[in-house]
Amino acid sequence: MILGWRKECPRTLATSLRVSAALHPRRLGDTSPETQLSSPAPCVARFRVPRFPCLKVTRPVIPPKTIYRMSVYLRCLQRLKQNQIQTVSSEALASAAGVKSTQLRKDLTYFGQFGTRGLGYDVEQLSKMISDLLGTNRLQPVVLVGVGHLGTALLSYRGFEQEGFEIIAAFDVEPDRERDRPLKTPVYPPERLGRIIRDRGVKMAILTVPAAAAQEIANQLVDHGISGILNFSPAMLSIPDTVMVKNVNLAIELENLSYFVQQ
Repeated sequence: MILGWRKECPRTLATSLRVSAALHPRRLGDTSPETQLSSPAPCVARFRVPRFPCLKVTRPVIPPKTIYRMSVYLRCLQRLKQNQIQTVSSEALASAAGVKSTQLRKDLTYFGQFGTRGLGYDVEQLSKMISDLLGTNRLQPVVLVGVGHLGTALLSYRGFEQEGFEIIAAFDVEPDRERDRPLKTPVYPPERLGRIIRDRGVKMAILTVPAAAAQEIANQLVDHGISGILNFSPAMLSIPDTVMVKNVNLAIELENLSYFVQQ
């Protein structure tokens, strides 16, 4: 069972203060087992050990919200590493992530046992484990389709590499059109989409095309082996259940904000 710090001795109090300051910069203080059979009788009975079929190990079914929170935990851990904090309690990490400590511990049990009683979590170890589980311990290739204003802005953002993602190629019906700013990422015509995806082993794509073209492009991406799509188009895509789609609709997000600001 994963437990956070129950008590803090004076020696760990200073560390706790440093953790709180790092997380809340505006607040201070803040061998397979063998069965041995024996018998007093002179005779030795022979037992037949039953043979069990090999079981295929599958990944556990994890709720999408848990996966999202794991990304939040990872960013909190990265801030701790930047401040040279080596250990953190479940209470401090949960507070920085905006969740309860019981929720944090429950989320981590999906992936195994983490933490040490009385010490908390090793920041470096937990950060590496979450990165491995999320697949961000190395640069993952991503393609972008639709180099309009939004696509150009995303291509100009250099923070993806720091998070473990690299947009290796972009595609547009007008690849040679002059754009507002110079782009380091090469822009290709749609005809080269399948070959580049196959040759580079790409599994994720960003879709920033108009709604009228979104479904057709999504079908092509799925046919070429893409299994994850970040969809900025306002169209709702109809794709196989084996493909994960995350829809980002800025207008819907603003509508939600509009409701709350009018209260």
